[in-house]
Order: sequence, then structure tokens, then C-alpha cells
Amino acid sequence: MAHDGQSMIDNQPLILSDLLGLSATALEKLEGLFETATQTLRAKVEVEGRVSGAKIEQEQTAAHGLAWLATYVESLRQMQKWAETLSNDGKFGETEQLIHQIAFGEYLWQIYGGIPMSQGEILRLQDIGLTQEEMRGLMDPAVMSLTMNGNTQGARLRLVELMRENSADVTVGASGLDEELEMIREQFRRYTVDRIEPVAHEWHLKDELIPMEIIEELAELGVFGLTIPEEFGGLGMSKASMAVVSEELSRGYIGVGSLGTRSEIAAELILCGGTEAQKEKWLPEIASAETLPTAVFTEPNTGSDLGALRTRAVKDGEDYRVTGNKTWITHAARTHVMTLLARTDPESSDHRGLSMFLAEKAPGTDEAPFPTEGMSGGEIEVLGYRGMKEYEIGFDDFHVKGENLLGGEEGKGFKQLMQTFESARIQTAARAVGVAQSALDVSMQYAQDRKQFGKSLIEFPRVANKLAMMAVEIMVARQLTYFSAYEKDNDRRCDLEAGMAKLLGARVAWAAADNGLQVHGGNGFALEYKISRILCDARILNIFEGAAEIQAQVIARRLLQ
Repeated sequence: MAHDGQSMIDNQPLILSDLLGLSATALEKLEGLFETATQTLRAKVEVEGRVSGAKIEQEQTAAHGLAWLATYVESLRQMQKWAETLSNDGKFGETEQLIHQIAFGEYLWQIYGGIPMSQGEILRLQDIGLTQEEMRGLMDPAVMSLTMNGNTQGARLRLVELMRENSADVTVGASGLDEELEMIREQFRRYTVDRIEPVAHEWHLKDELIPMEIIEELAELGVFGLTIPEEFGGLGMSKASMAVVSEELSRGYIGVGSLGTRSEIAAELILCGGTEAQKEKWLPEIASAETLPTAVFTEPNTGSDLGALRTRAVKDGEDYRVTGNKTWITHAARTHVMTLLARTDPESSDHRGLSMFLAEKAPGTDEAPFPTEGMSGGEIEVLGYRGMKEYEIGFDDFHVKGENLLGGEEGKGFKQLMQTFESARIQTAARAVGVAQSALDVSMQYAQDRKQFGKSLIEFPRVANKLAMMAVEIMVARQLTYFSAYEKDNDRRCDLEAGMAKLLGARVAWAAADNGLQVHGGNGFALEYKISRILCDARILNIFEGAAEIQAQVIARRLLQ
């Protein structure tokens, strides 16, 4: 048996009573360190008792580092909750114990030695302003035991051995979901295996739109109306269910997992900011997929700075005429309505002059993507995330009905959009978990099938190590994502939690895809292997719905204010 400060005998998991006690104590120490780091940085960025945006920008490395530290603390907090819940339910088996101890062992070491914010940016605690004496707060027996004994090669190899024995399991380790959500997961896993995985790679290689047949099937399964209230034709289900569905569909192909995102954004906009007439008209059509929406926000020279948008909507009697340019518009050609953000106050230069419209358009074809008068545009060729295609669009005196001004009031567009960010980022985090899981799926299979030097690749410790860490980090990102969804379902503000889930999930997806390609070796660089697509798809997750740097900035401002 292993005790505080001792090495584990035969690399077996820490015994249950020790493991949960050690991780609970380590978490307490970590929370104290985080509080110290927050107070230290807040003192640096305050001016006359108020947090200064300019000061946060000056201290950007420290501020973003605090965001990452907060994300790690919340991740381990949710892993502890996951482990304790499973233990109370008698489901905390050897696989779960290994995942838990490896997660704590690795993340505690990273916090002390350096958190990778990106491949070339390692955040050290001194960058936030902590002293050596303050960092010694982590020199606790529980922390030391977990860092020394948690993430060992023996633990990783044993985890992979269990993964091979239980290869039929839908997830590596119990997800912690209730029975209803697990049934939803299994339903969509079966659908994905049957209808998506066999053909997704061909769609990617041919750069084809996902067939309408698939969209119709997803509509029958309720994907587009999943969280829309029943009174408006939806299923009225939870954001947690949305996360599970997005995860499993993205596990088959991120394009399919993202089809529901546009409907989710449009429905959230209408539910939060629409008039009763707009809700009654649009929500049933979105829920049934009779109407396919697309989000039209970003402009060529603004990127994440939505407050600087210049596309203008000018009043024309009771209606509006829109002129300007938009870019990175997903699934734009064959959709029926655009959630379109435009400037209605020409005198404004910030977010206060923006309004949101439900702008109707005719679906296009490959030959004529934008047949509606006043619209033009073309496809942006991309590395991955291809199933819906990306477009740039030009508007020239484009007509929008006055009744389609969201909420019937100008100047509310930015606020209305902000209300959707929690759900959008939860869903993006779930998509990231699905992409990461797909990387593990194909890499695990390849490592078992591929023989080198007389044995399977999976028999080599460094290959097994990669697979084990994929499984562990996927579970960490999964628990953080589910937590943010639960917060949303309970009507609690969760922009912080959703942002953390998206920040970590995107990094985990990229790491899993990158390591998965490494497991494939030279074959991974060949287009015929699925991992090449998964790598391209994973890369976008750190950019859309708020680039990682913007996400860290938003998290830091919330923490400090």
C-alpha cells in the first residue's frame, strides 16, 4: 500500500482512502495558492481602488496565466467532485482511480513547474508575481505524494492495459452522468458509428457539404430543437444534454457536431431577446430544421473586436437596408436566415450602436451560393472543419424586414449576443472533447494494429504514455464542460466556467490530435488516414468562439473584478 511520501508498490493505484483524501487536501492547498495569486495580481492592476483595463493589458502574461491557473484549479475541483460522487455510488473502480491520480499528479506538477498556455508559452507562478515562499505552500505531504506517485509510467501503462480490456466501453472511465444522459450518449454514439464515421473522411477529402439527408436525420433525432422549449416545438432538454449530443456527434465528425451550433445560437438569441411574435414564428421552424440559420457577426478587419463592426443597417421606411462585409460565416450558402449583427447608429463607434436582425435569405447552391438580391460572396478554402464550408459575404443595399429586428429595439444587438456566449462556449467545449476522443479512438486502434520491431506499437511505453494522457485529459475537459452546462441549467451565471471549459478543451483536443498523429508516424501525415483530418479539425477550436488569448483575457477580467 502507498502512504504519504512513499512510492507505490508495483505501480498500483493509490488505495481509495488515501487517494481521495490526498487529492482533497491538495485541492485545499491549491485553492489557497490561487487566492494569493489573485490578490497579488489584483494589487498590480488596480488604480485608485478599481481594476484598470489598461493595467491588465500591460500585465497580460500574468493575467492570462491567472486565467490558466484558475482553469486548472476548477478542473481539479470538478475531478474531485467526480471521484467522490463515483465513490459514493460504488463506481470508483481501478480505471477511474488511475485517471484521477494521474490528473492530479500531472496538473499539480504543471502548476508548480509551468502551465503550457500554448506550445511556446509556459506560465510560471513567478510570472503572476508569487514569491518562492508563497510557492512553497505547495510543499505539502499530500501534494508531494500525488506529484511523486500519481502520474507514473506504471500508472499510465496500467491505465492503457485497462483501456484495451474494456475497449467496448463508450468512454474511458465512468462519465459521471445520470442514466438519462448516458442513454442519450449511447443513442448518438450508435448513430455516429453507423452514419457518420464511415463517410466523414470522404466528405473532408472531397471538401463536400454534409448531405441534406444527414441534416434531416438529425432533425428527426431532435438535434436542432434540443434545448428549445416544448411550447415552441423543441424537446425542452438541458444544456447538459446538448453537451453530450455535441460531444458524441463531434466524435464522429466536428462538422456534424457543429450543425446544431448555429441553431443553438439562433434559438438562444430569440429566446433571450426576441419578441413573442418572433419566438412563435422562428423557434418551431428552427427546431424542425425547416429553417436553417447561420451566424453573421465577424468582419474582415475586426476579428474578435465585435464592438468595432462597420456593417451598417439604414432605416428604409419600416424596413432596413444593409451594406457591408462579413467573413468566416459558417454554413452560409444553404441556410434560410442569418442572425446578422449590424450598426444601426451611424454616429456610434462601439457596441452601443449595434443591432441584431433575423435576416431572411434564399438558400443557394454550389454554382450560385447567394442568389438573394443585395448579397454576394464566395467560399473560403480551409484546412479542416469543412462539412459546412466557410464564406465571405458582401451586402449591398440588402433588404431586411423591420419586423425582423430582434426584440423590436435598436442598439441591443451586442448585449443580445453576449447572452448567447455561455451556451456557445459550452457547446464548443463539448465539441472539443468529442474531437479529442476521436483522436484517441483512431490512435488506440492504430497502436494495437501496427507492428514494429516484432510487437504492437502500444507495447512501447512512450506510445502507451501518449494514449493514457489523452484519456486522462479528455476526462478532465469533459468534467469541466459538464460542470459549466450544469451551472447554465441551474440558471447561474457561468461565463467564467464556460470560458474555462472552452479554453482547456481546445488545448486538450489539439494535444490529442497532435499526439495521435505522432502515434501514426509517417502514415499520420498521409491524407488517407483519419488522424490527418482530426488534426486539421482540432486546430480551429483554439480560434473560433473566442481565440484562446481572448478567452484568457475575458476570464482574467472576471477573476480580477
